[in-house]
Amino acid sequence: MNIFKRLNFIILTWAVEALNKDIEDEELVEGIDFAVGGQAVIEGVMMRSPNNISIAVRKESGNIKVKNKEHKTLTQKYPFLNVPILRGVINLFEMMIVGTDAINFSANESIEDPEDEKANKEPSKLAKAGEALLFAFSFVLAMALSIGLFKFIPLWVTTWMEGQNSYIANNYIVFNLIDGVLKMLMFLSYIFILSLIPSFRRIFEYHGAEHKSIFNYESKKPLSVENADKQIRFHPRFGTSFILIVFLISIVFYTFIPKHPDFLTNLSVRVAVLPFIAGISYEYLKFSAKHMDNRIVNAMVQPGLWFQRLTTKEPDEKQLEVGLKSLKEALAMEKKTGGKGKVAPGCLCG
Repeated sequence: MNIFKRLNFIILTWAVEALNKDIEDEELVEGIDFAVGGQAVIEGVMMRSPNNISIAVRKESGNIKVKNKEHKTLTQKYPFLNVPILRGVINLFEMMIVGTDAINFSANESIEDPEDEKANKEPSKLAKAGEALLFAFSFVLAMALSIGLFKFIPLWVTTWMEGQNSYIANNYIVFNLIDGVLKMLMFLSYIFILSLIPSFRRIFEYHGAEHKSIFNYESKKPLSVENADKQIRFHPRFGTSFILIVFLISIVFYTFIPKHPDFLTNLSVRVAVLPFIAGISYEYLKFSAKHMDNRIVNAMVQPGLWFQRLTTKEPDEKQLEVGLKSLKEALAMEKKTGGKGKVAPGCLCG
């Protein structure tokens, strides 16, 4: 897989999962043992229980390769970090790191390698070092490309428009509103274009498989392809409009930050405060997840459900099988380790 395609898979995953996420809490779904979140990967699904992660990937041979590992978030390890806003910032970076690692694993496993299948042995130190280097390289490049697409271009166009229109130049709120709208259009266009490409479209299909599998689990019916297929792919708790909330909060937030005459300084400041904006947005998500019965809150999350029509597609039976395999593995690991409770801040949910 070429590096450009891999980078777009990573950015797509960040976009779909980080910007269309919710808080997993067992208190919101009665009768389940553990809260579970998920993420679509290349030809597979990653499921996350409170203390474990399972990634299931369909190989070219038709077999399903599974990777299980224990995972505790920083806020689980260090409870003093579990404070408002800070936990949202931590969640953002943990999601990006775990998501990038899952994409790299699935990219490697989805491609058949007869020699590796025969050997079936632990990777050498050199191979592990190569994987670490690939992870760092792809993470940095994906971050740079994301900033270029969703920060640099919208701000550059808005700054150009400011130079052509005195009303925009004299009204900082309008300037930030245009910047926000351009970011939204850029983001939606990026998602839509990728959804037209068959290999990327399969990510959206596995995203649908993830939702249906979790719906199957929460319905307390036996986990099976037949039962999962009956579920809808639009999950209300996965539909919170994180992307919309981030854009709205950023418009307000940037208005209170003094505008610099230098474009690069403006860009740097806006990138620097992004984690703080994400932290505020995360707190809104926690609030909305616990007040879904409120009409105003319910209306606010509807755009997220509409957004899922773009970010999820109907999966086939084989994709559902992969999603359920990952879910079963995550639940089995959780029961073995005696875990109980919710996916703490840092969850990956789509």
